[in-house]
Amino acid sequence: MEILLIAVIAIITIAITTALGQKLGVAGPLLLVGVGLAIALMPFFPGIVVDPEWILVGVLPPLLYSSAVSLPAIEFRRDFRPIAGLSVLLVVISAVILGLFFAWAIPGLGLAMGIALGAIVSPTDAVATSIVKKLGISPRVVTMLEGESLLNDATSLVLLRTALAAVAGGFSFGFAIGSFVWAVLSALIVGALVGFINLRVRGWLAHSAANTALSFMVPFAAYLPTEALGGSGLVAAVVAGIITGQGAAKWFTPDQRLSDALNWRTVELVLEGGVFLLIGLDLKEVVRSNLEENDGLWHGTWLALSALGIVLAVRAGYVAILIWQQGRRAKRWQDRHSRLTEFGAHLDRVASGETPPRRSTDDPIRQERRLTFLRRRVTSAAADLDYYRATPLGWKHGSVIVWAGMRGVVTLAAAQTLPSDADHRALLIFVAFLVAVGSLLLQGLSLPAVVRMLKMEGSGAIAVSREEQVRLDDELRRAAVVALNSPTLLRTNGSEYSPGVIERAGSRITEPPDDEATAIARELLELRVQLIEAMRTRLNAVSTDGTFSTAALRHALAELDADQLSLELRIYDENE
Repeated sequence: MEILLIAVIAIITIAITTALGQKLGVAGPLLLVGVGLAIALMPFFPGIVVDPEWILVGVLPPLLYSSAVSLPAIEFRRDFRPIAGLSVLLVVISAVILGLFFAWAIPGLGLAMGIALGAIVSPTDAVATSIVKKLGISPRVVTMLEGESLLNDATSLVLLRTALAAVAGGFSFGFAIGSFVWAVLSALIVGALVGFINLRVRGWLAHSAANTALSFMVPFAAYLPTEALGGSGLVAAVVAGIITGQGAAKWFTPDQRLSDALNWRTVELVLEGGVFLLIGLDLKEVVRSNLEENDGLWHGTWLALSALGIVLAVRAGYVAILIWQQGRRAKRWQDRHSRLTEFGAHLDRVASGETPPRRSTDDPIRQERRLTFLRRRVTSAAADLDYYRATPLGWKHGSVIVWAGMRGVVTLAAAQTLPSDADHRALLIFVAFLVAVGSLLLQGLSLPAVVRMLKMEGSGAIAVSREEQVRLDDELRRAAVVALNSPTLLRTNGSEYSPGVIERAGSRITEPPDDEATAIARELLELRVQLIEAMRTRLNAVSTDGTFSTAALRHALAELDADQLSLELRIYDENE
């Protein structure tokens, strides 16, 4: 009963604080940290100790999965190289430099344990990155930050395990590299397998409540077997989420997509809010443990402040090199785009018969497939170059990437996993706690001011341009016209449509339902649903070549889903 009461109070606090933060213009997670700190400082509050397994197993997999489902996969693929660098190379560099610092600053700690603590405080946090999304900065920057925070946990936890093994005298460079490769490889395999099974099973399952129950189990179905195999369960949950997010438009029904969005938004609110509230509530116990083993808090405080300064300095240097490299590549993009344009024109001439193919074959079907494949690759590559040219990264974007790299709950949970007999354990946990809280409060509270100072506020608020939306609407309209003129177009019962119905629908393909549509016979309603299915099929087709942004594709899908749900409700009313 006591646990239930605490849960009820916590959820009410999370909901009210989040809503209040929106009205005050302050990020809800930061307010929740403050609320937790205020409660922890009250004399009657006994202090709490949460098993880190509850965070690592019970909270992080669903949160990372939910973020991965909504991750813009097209943009993620385009910037995978810098994201991978931030997720792997930057974490390793930061952990090693921090390890040297901690080994020097804490007598008797040793380099291996110093690197272990460096691995704990090095990765940015996916939960903390949620603060960035509300500032309206460049979607490309948001994607890079989110992608980094979703993947760098694997690097951090593998490096932590390796460092702790070294403390016990079992370090091997080859073993460390092998452990990391296996952690990622097994996560990719299991996560992809779970994601594909999730799409097929839930696409077949029509029961809405059962479907929702299965969706909540997917991140754990990816996490648990991967961990049992010695891999990174968090990366597996991310991979399953990416697969699910990309296949939802094809395999799920409109009501399934709508239900998933609402349900997971609620899960995110509760779990994410609970995490930030817990960060504040942990204060008293962390401070008490540190006071018992150390004389005062000053030593741990200056260590934490120094560590935070080091990770920011290392991050700034790495991001500066990253931005410089992006600028160098930009000079080559124009030449590549020109060559792609010329090659695309050549393929068009080959398709029309004006120019013979460079590699001829006696099999016309094989020749056509090869031509289609090449044209698709050229279209995708040209779209990628257009994206890079339209969203260049400058020093302002680099400044936001540096300052938005906050630490969070992963740092706290990983610190709690340090061996109970480790030297200076209370001090190390205290340092990790202060780095996480200091990062959240210092960077999180000042980030809006930094964005305003750089005059980037609202620079990415409009993710879908009007021109792009019009192009996509035209593409879907043409697909509906093709379906409308298809000789195989039949009603759901297999019969042909009555004369005049198709003509009446022709001018109303993409318009939303109105009062006049309500009075149209069931045939016209069925026909419009079929046209929406045709447009959705075309939408899935154009989503693979990168011609349109993820935001535009999802906006169009939401419009089609809303239209179809409205029509199906009207069809249901017609049957009553």
